[in-house]
Amino acid sequence: MYAIIQTGGKQYRVEPNKILSVEKLDAEPGTEIEISEVLMVRTDAGLKVGAPYVDGAKVVAEVVKQTKAPKIIGFKYKPKKNERKRWGHRQQMTILRVKSIEA
Repeated sequence: MYAIIQTGGKQYRVEPNKILSVEKLDAEPGTEIEISEVLMVRTDAGLKVGAPYVDGAKVVAEVVKQTKAPKIIGFKYKPKKNERKRWGHRQQMTILRVKSIEA
């Protein structure tokens, strides 16, 4: 059994007991969250595809921790003008453990 969910503007394939890192969600570590934006569910009975979401389907996940993604370095350069700009960015991430998929 697996499902395709949407969170943070991205789509993820999730299965029970899978660890998943998504963009930051407002939840404390140890709490459970429900994701109701389920695009598709695959079960033993068959495939359910939503338009855009599957009715009554949800994914229950536990927040493991709040963390940051690896640093991304950016650099701008304009030749002959002595312009150089370097910056870095670390995206806030939430680590989830999928507990169950309810179709």
